[in-house]
Amino acid sequence: MADQHPLSPEGPIPPAVLALRWEEPPEGPVLVLLDQTRLPAEEVDLVCTDVPALVEAIRSLAVRGAPLLGIAGAYGVALAAARGFDVDEAADALAHARPTAVNLAYGVRRAAAAYQAAIREDADDAQAAAAALAEARALHREDAEASDRMAAHGQALLEELLPAGGHRILTHCNTGALVSGGEGTALAVVKAVHRAGQLRRLWVDETRPLLQGARLTAYEAARAGMAYTLLTDNAAGSLFAAGEVDAVLIGADRIAADGSVANKVGSYPLAVLARYHHVPFVVVAPTTTVDPATPHGAAIEVEQRPGHEVTDITIPYVPAVGHVAGTGVPVAPLGTQAYNPAFDVTPPELVTAIVTEHGVVSPVTADGIAELCSRSRSGNGMMST
Repeated sequence: MADQHPLSPEGPIPPAVLALRWEEPPEGPVLVLLDQTRLPAEEVDLVCTDVPALVEAIRSLAVRGAPLLGIAGAYGVALAAARGFDVDEAADALAHARPTAVNLAYGVRRAAAAYQAAIREDADDAQAAAAALAEARALHREDAEASDRMAAHGQALLEELLPAGGHRILTHCNTGALVSGGEGTALAVVKAVHRAGQLRRLWVDETRPLLQGARLTAYEAARAGMAYTLLTDNAAGSLFAAGEVDAVLIGADRIAADGSVANKVGSYPLAVLARYHHVPFVVVAPTTTVDPATPHGAAIEVEQRPGHEVTDITIPYVPAVGHVAGTGVPVAPLGTQAYNPAFDVTPPELVTAIVTEHGVVSPVTADGIAELCSRSRSGNGMMST
């Protein structure tokens, strides 16, 4: 089950947010999430005491973003183990909560493997649960470190591609601290550029239909003191045509073995626009997002979300006359069918570079991706192809 607790921070707004944390109150361990469906109107904690509550939080996008889903999945296994639930059943439910995000299943597998390894070594239930928790914490720590390295590699790449500085960067969806154990993926690069005094403007796609850009990226940009401007998704073409975009930076939910990139729907049109206007299109993601078992983009399972996300507009979590907060107001005729894929797939030939914690792959090819995976497994440092 999950409980919601409003936060009342005192003093200045901190520059970063904590999207997820493990706590151990007297009544038992819990996983505490910052409910991202309530942002930016409210900062509310969602306290998960069991795996069904976490699965619902994942499906409702209260917790979201590829790297953070992996961390949440690992902690979910630890939560099931610590509270005495069936770990295999919990792991299966978590791994299938959102099919496109490969990090989720990866995090679940890591924590479940640690738990099972402890059981095979004759550990008792408490020791096995502790092993799962240690693995979840290790993944959390690794993701924060990967975020720092991606930011450094991405900043160096932009300096190489755009030596004049004063970058005007367009981003899509949300790729900051709300999706990561650290500062994020693509938005972590933007933050590094901003701190270096080289960010002229961050263009924020609103990211329809759930407005993760408008609600979450703008929220993070404001906290960081960036110069940013919000635009409707269908205004991006006008922006490119006006010569106002120097680079596009996005994240990824799955990268196939050939370099095809699944990301929030609306990413592929940006890649086409970028190619036509000779603008670098850069994907920033940890190596845990690369899935060698998915051979190409057509093999990526794309999550289809409910039609009401398109046919209704959700009232924000603020008082509204005549409506209950969090409910939808219909904007299409009753019975309208909606096409609502959560992601689209960008082919590798439209991707200028993929930035990971192990370096940059450019041009993006199957051989480059294979080399990246090899370097990742061996733990060697930066690569560039």
